[in-house]
Amino acid sequence: MSTKKVVTIGIFIALSVVGAFIKIPSPTGTVALDAAPGYFSAAVLGGGEAALIIALGHLVSSAIVGFPMTLPIHLLVAVQMAVFAFLFGFLVRKINGYVAVALTTLANGVLAPLSMVPIFGWGFFAGMLVPLLVGSLVNILLAYLVFKAIKKAGVNIAA
Repeated sequence: MSTKKVVTIGIFIALSVVGAFIKIPSPTGTVALDAAPGYFSAAVLGGGEAALIIALGHLVSSAIVGFPMTLPIHLLVAVQMAVFAFLFGFLVRKINGYVAVALTTLANGVLAPLSMVPIFGWGFFAGMLVPLLVGSLVNILLAYLVFKAIKKAGVNIAA
């Protein structure tokens, strides 16, 4: 891996950490702008790097509020987010950016809390649905709009 790529990944991780402090009100307190750099990097760098960036961003966001769903559950959420970032990067490159925004928002905003129903029940799903949908849309749309603007400007970020 080149030095430029390592530095680029480090910058995106740092941006995720900063975003982890910008919270969107939710019952768990873990919904934040930590995922936007991960989604952006999925479009620019690819899925593997983005998976690392977005997973670490979520873990920092969760650590700030004391891992309210327990560390093992937050590790599971980090893996889910890594998969969603991979999906977003694939869809942006192979299908369409707005399709990527829509499908990834639904995956992270609906499927992720739905997967927690066996553990936390339907009340958790109901409480997290709107904040997570809003947080997902803000993170993903922000990432895509910045990606489009940088691409249009002709800036090459890929390491």
